[in-house]
Amino acid sequence: MPSAWSNKDERQYEHVMESSKDRGVSTKRAKEIAARTVNKTRRQKGHTPNKQTQGTGNPNKPLDDRTVQELRNIASDMNIRGRSKMKKDELVKAIRNKR
Repeated sequence: MPSAWSNKDERQYEHVMESSKDRGVSTKRAKEIAARTVNKTRRQKGHTPNKQTQGTGNPNKPLDDRTVQELRNIASDMNIRGRSKMKKDELVKAIRNKR
């Protein structure tokens, strides 16, 4: 648990982790689920500098189903120029062409 979390965040983490373990999820996966849940809640409430994730989304998810921010992060990793002005369909096309 990161030190920046409040007591409430830590309680939420423990609750989500225990609930996941009760459903039969491994301890490692339960910790990941709990941390992601707490961090998502903190982002939504504005307790973090970034209101959106910095990630690229689920790698098993098709590009069309990802958010524009996730696509921009992928495009950034691939050094695609002009990505900040692209629409979602343009980002998807550029990423597919670059792969």
